[in-house]
Amino acid sequence: MELSEDPELQLLLFGLFLAMYLVTMLGNLLIILVIVLDSHLHIPMYFFLSNLSLVDIFFISTTIPKMIVGINMHSRIISYAGCLTQMSFFLLFVCMDDMILTVMAYDRFVAICHPLYYTVIMNPQVCVILILLSFSVSIFDSQLHNLIALQVTCFKDVEIENFFCHPSQLLNLACTDTLMSNIVIYFIGVILGIFPVLGIIFSYCKIFFSILKIPSSSGKYKAFSTCGSHLLVVCLFYGTGIGVYLGSAVSHSPRKNAVASLIYTAVSPMLNPFIYSFRNRDFSNALKRLHGRVF
Repeated sequence: MELSEDPELQLLLFGLFLAMYLVTMLGNLLIILVIVLDSHLHIPMYFFLSNLSLVDIFFISTTIPKMIVGINMHSRIISYAGCLTQMSFFLLFVCMDDMILTVMAYDRFVAICHPLYYTVIMNPQVCVILILLSFSVSIFDSQLHNLIALQVTCFKDVEIENFFCHPSQLLNLACTDTLMSNIVIYFIGVILGIFPVLGIIFSYCKIFFSILKIPSSSGKYKAFSTCGSHLLVVCLFYGTGIGVYLGSAVSHSPRKNAVASLIYTAVSPMLNPFIYSFRNRDFSNALKRLHGRVF
């Protein structure tokens, strides 16, 4: 779906999306590089952050490159097979983002509420298991949506006029009634959305009350600062995600839905590196150390 028919605005959108994609790629690659090269950051919190950055790279790569090519080629269509593939990878990485943010909240909960047992609970094996579990849940979610789409759609050679594929768009190609399929898809979305959110809220409620018990103001500030970046990323991710989810259910304007989806798929992964680099003192110091070693 083109955001504008104006050729001049199309050129502006091409430059804007290309710049956003490059900034996102470079920012997240920088986070991964700094974490890998700086031994001070070889702790669970930054292990999960590096995985989040890696997922964000794949997340934005499922949609924006197709949009850039489409604008450059003046083409608004995507094949059925291409749409199914894009939807599969998009759901995989958006669910991975969801799971990793929840795991990061649990990591902060253990670090602040049970600091004496932190190294025991969040040992390297547990960290790897949590990432693998997140990946397994994401694969299950992605393939379940694929299975539903393949069961109900019958026009295999139809081309869909959109840059970004959503399960509901594939269900519109169905020859039969899709009420139950839509109910199942929204039910899965609610389950995989609400439970992680509840886990994050529970973790931060415990964290908040634990921080209040810290006697020194410097200790409270340090505890809050380790959670501030993660909270901003969580609010950005779920805020835009809920907006897209509710918008697709309520709004009948394709252009408004396209704009909301762009904010969700492009803006959130692009801002994550800036949030962590500017608000996280440990990461900022590691970045300075890396800069000093290079130059």
